[in-house]
Amino acid sequence: MKILFIAPEVSPFAKTGGLADVAGSLPRALRQLGHDVRIIMPYYKAVEESRNPLRKGRKSVEVVIDGEPRKGLLRQSSVDLVTVYLIENREYFDRDGLYGTAAGDYPDNAQRFGFFCRAALEFLRRLDFRPDVLHLNDWQTGLVPVLLRSELKNDPFYNGIATLLTVHNLGYQGIFPPEVLSSLHLDPGLFSVKGMEYFGNVSFLKGGLLFADMINTVSPSYCREIQTPELGFGFDGILRQRQGHVHGILNGIDPKQWDPALSSALPASYDAADLKGKSADKRALQKELALEIAAETPIVSMVTRLDTQKGLDLVEEAFEELLKRDLQFILLGTGEQKHMEFFEQIKDRYPGRVAVRLTFDDALAQRIYAGSDIFLMPSHYEPCGLGQLIALRFGALPVVRRTGGLADTVVDPEEDAQNANGFLFAEASAAALLAALDRALALYPDTRAWRKMVRRGMTEDFSWNRSAQSYLDLYQKALEVRHAGRS
Repeated sequence: MKILFIAPEVSPFAKTGGLADVAGSLPRALRQLGHDVRIIMPYYKAVEESRNPLRKGRKSVEVVIDGEPRKGLLRQSSVDLVTVYLIENREYFDRDGLYGTAAGDYPDNAQRFGFFCRAALEFLRRLDFRPDVLHLNDWQTGLVPVLLRSELKNDPFYNGIATLLTVHNLGYQGIFPPEVLSSLHLDPGLFSVKGMEYFGNVSFLKGGLLFADMINTVSPSYCREIQTPELGFGFDGILRQRQGHVHGILNGIDPKQWDPALSSALPASYDAADLKGKSADKRALQKELALEIAAETPIVSMVTRLDTQKGLDLVEEAFEELLKRDLQFILLGTGEQKHMEFFEQIKDRYPGRVAVRLTFDDALAQRIYAGSDIFLMPSHYEPCGLGQLIALRFGALPVVRRTGGLADTVVDPEEDAQNANGFLFAEASAAALLAALDRALALYPDTRAWRKMVRRGMTEDFSWNRSAQSYLDLYQKALEVRHAGRS
């Protein structure tokens, strides 16, 4: 099968979150199963900074935005034998952030990603590759099925190409003023309840949800949750209407990328059979982050986007009580200004006990996972979550809220002691968070029981093997829908 991933971010080229990890690793897993998989993404400033080898191609297209032609140039790279195409337009993508800054989104994101979607489809005509399926990702690619089902519906080149839209987070919907339809030269008839209109505005994501042949999200639990008013963000009705075309597939991780026995970022390597290196990594992390060198003191960490969705408000509310426990706390991440300001203010108030790094650093993230004992992830909602999977792989037991993919991957000892790998709490409150953390801290001194859970988590299979096959099944269903001519 020929598959083209169209994604707004791809690791290791440019990343803000888990979407990039999925778009970077799932294509490799599909390639290993024998399929011709390629990726297309924007050529951001961050891509230059990533120092991945690039070839500047001669292919170009022009896309009219706001009445003016904008040229896109195609660069090319690869990741583990998967070809990656990068669309270059300096006006739109030569910026410090992918989607915005700490102050907010870029005001021209509709034009930026409208250009990206049109350019990606135009470049298909110029490649020696006509895919069977376009695998789309989040609102930034939502215009692709809209274009295929509207102005390109009678174009024989695109006839029969199926679309699958993966929703990594329904909370990001690509909502813009109605005038973007004319700005992007879209059919004005799309401004309707059966089109992209959404409470007087235009939603790229709604267009994708309505016009993609198949839809999936990144865990079975989140698939059920987004079809309810509580977590449907206004789109639960559309998703229930298309219920037969909506699926949940749990994300995986690349076991080679996240392996404490192989990582060059760690001072000491280790695996489930021999955890001595983890103790050395803990000591090295304490030294690196100016924490007290204390082998018996548990380290509780967060490696996260600083977003209220991630439960940062719960952590902030619980913080004074949390620091009354005998523990050390580490946070690595960047994001919303209000959360940046909170952690900026407290980072020096607990010398030797708290370390805060308001940035993102992949190598430091791995050292934090390796040196930590407990990984905190109290999300209000979590489509899948990769942090808890990586933490398990590195032997840090997750304390998480029972939602989405967290509920699908973390097993609490109070519910199943034989398969337990972490700790769950249900209520979105500081008190519930602290109660779950206290259960983890109570078990921590029991070295034998703790290490048994650690080893269980480290040896669980959260690779892409099973999920990749599930995606192939979805691609086939998307092709059947497309060939049947879904109205």
